[in-house]
Amino acid sequence: MPEIQRVLETVLYVDDLERSREFYQAVLGLDPMMESERMVAFDAGAATVFLVFQRGSTSDPLDVEGGRIPPHGSRGPSHFAFAIAEGELDAWRRHLSSLGVPLESEVRWPRGGTSLYFRDPDGHSVELVTP
Repeated sequence: MPEIQRVLETVLYVDDLERSREFYQAVLGLDPMMESERMVAFDAGAATVFLVFQRGSTSDPLDVEGGRIPPHGSRGPSHFAFAIAEGELDAWRRHLSSLGVPLESEVRWPRGGTSLYFRDPDGHSVELVTP
């Protein structure tokens, strides 16, 4: 069987694209690679992409040079995680607090690693997790 190498993209659907772009730039320091009326593509590090779409903008297929992107979307709050360095947990706690972003939960995993959970403006569960 062919082997999966890694997750390349993670997609999120939001109600206010500009508000979400500002949130992910300010809170996580993500840099937009590409922006349009329907989406923002952020560089999520290690050759990965975090895509944020305006909810409803992907209901129809999109013809692009080279092919067609099928329709997609979701409803309700989602969950995703970004990897962080273990030595930066306190810095992340301080950073989130300074921006008024409350921690919803912190988990110390039995096999190692710690997760910090908080919500974005659309109620999506954002996780920052150490190895």
